[in-house]
Amino acid sequence: MEKQRISKLMAGRGMCSRREADRYIERGLVLVDGEVVSELGTKVAPDAKIELAEAGRKRQEQQATFLINKPIGYVSAQPEDGHRPASDLLDRPNQWSEDRSQRKFHHGQLRGLAPAGRLDIDSVGLLVLTQDGRVARRIIGEDSDVDKEYLVRVEGDLSDEGLKLLNHGLELDGKPLKPAKVTWQNADQLRFVLREGKKRQIRRMVELVGLKVVGLKRIRIGKVVLGNLPEGQWRYLGDHETF
Repeated sequence: MEKQRISKLMAGRGMCSRREADRYIERGLVLVDGEVVSELGTKVAPDAKIELAEAGRKRQEQQATFLINKPIGYVSAQPEDGHRPASDLLDRPNQWSEDRSQRKFHHGQLRGLAPAGRLDIDSVGLLVLTQDGRVARRIIGEDSDVDKEYLVRVEGDLSDEGLKLLNHGLELDGKPLKPAKVTWQNADQLRFVLREGKKRQIRRMVELVGLKVVGLKRIRIGKVVLGNLPEGQWRYLGDHETF
């Protein structure tokens, strides 16, 4: 069997992201078959036993994952066109009073945060920001099977054939979309459940069947729901919550 980089193997096994793996390797926190490895780029057998040292496991446990109910007007990642990033909402006054986590907020938890599945500036609802590459990979990795659920208010007339196309049969950027689950929630609102996340995918899908989106809200990612989290506030991902 051809040897592979340790960081690639660690990411493939869901231990962390490749970037995180490299940081652990540099700090001597990775053991391969019981031996510490500290040289970046080291390759090992695909079936090698790879572990994080106790200090590395503790670092992972300290990584924070935030759930935000993003309002309109905030971007998911870096500030752009004068708009604020959703991470600006992460301060003590905006923490949900019903957050049951025992974690204490500090600004070190904001270093290296990345969105795990973006929301458009004009969309609202559940946004995940995390320091943990395992969480990001679970939600948006190439092999992710985590679905995302949205409530989408629309204008226009939708035929039965159009509804069938929303479920399966549309293409974006010249590539067929994966099957979705799209149903009517009420007279002017559709419920979308997707397992992919192309740029502005729902808005573009809706336009292809002659509708216009007038409101879009993400209410669930995998097993984690937005619930009663107020708009503009955040809470920690619970210790026993998984996507």
